[in-house]
Amino acid sequence: MNVAGPGVRARALDAISVTFAGEEAAANTVRRKRAIFHHLLERAVEQKVFAFNPLGTIKWKPPKAVTAVDPRTVVNPTQAKELLNAVPRVGRTRGVRLKAMFACIYYAGLRPEEAADLRVKNCTLPESGWGLIVLEKARPQGTKRWTNSGETHESRSLKHRAKKETREIPIPPALVAILRDHIKAYGTAEDGRLFRTSRGGSYSSSAYSYVWQEARALAFTEAQVNSPLAARPYDLRHAALSLWLNAGVPAAEVALRAGNSVEILNRVYAKCLDGQRETINGKINNALEE
Repeated sequence: MNVAGPGVRARALDAISVTFAGEEAAANTVRRKRAIFHHLLERAVEQKVFAFNPLGTIKWKPPKAVTAVDPRTVVNPTQAKELLNAVPRVGRTRGVRLKAMFACIYYAGLRPEEAADLRVKNCTLPESGWGLIVLEKARPQGTKRWTNSGETHESRSLKHRAKKETREIPIPPALVAILRDHIKAYGTAEDGRLFRTSRGGSYSSSAYSYVWQEARALAFTEAQVNSPLAARPYDLRHAALSLWLNAGVPAAEVALRAGNSVEILNRVYAKCLDGQRETINGKINNALEE
């Protein structure tokens, strides 16, 4: 069977390296598209369309992806509170309904898709003290063609977790109070979800991202708005995990709460560990002097 020549294959790889606008695509996007392309060709080999996967003969390296969090995106606790307080001021109803969702990303370190599927049965919210979230599902946004329900949002297993595996996250009193107030004001959807539109649907990523950008404009200075500081809602999760690590919480515990491995945690947040060098040096000195 004929397989396209190396020139054609190289052009195919070059094509996945740019956006529809012809601009250079992000490294993670290129790597993801190449992986999909590779699997499609493997499928073609299985069906005897190709004798072998032609990508294996091309000397082409995908751009190196940046895995470490940029410390410039990480807000401090004061800035996080200012942002959360600004969210309800956006729009007539959307902002006030989304404050608690953003608070879950910051105070509990949830991924946005995990917060989107959070249900009242997952929350232990005492009148005082710390509470608990037991995550069961996530609700990522996709396209109707790729979901079983035909909807853009669908409940799925947690990332990096087996089916039906859960994750427990103790939550501070500040988040407990926010969630109690949210439930009192807006109740829950028919399926128990805490965060939904006035019609019961799920917020699209573009909808909550718009609210986030408007909140940044209200809470930040012009220089901060034009900076990477908390540029995306996901940066609240980065701020949460950085805060826990800098507070001295063992990496294994942070990884357990965040749903990451310790290896990934250390690699991704290495640049966000401020003020630890002197402490570590002091511990080494104490060990040497014993």
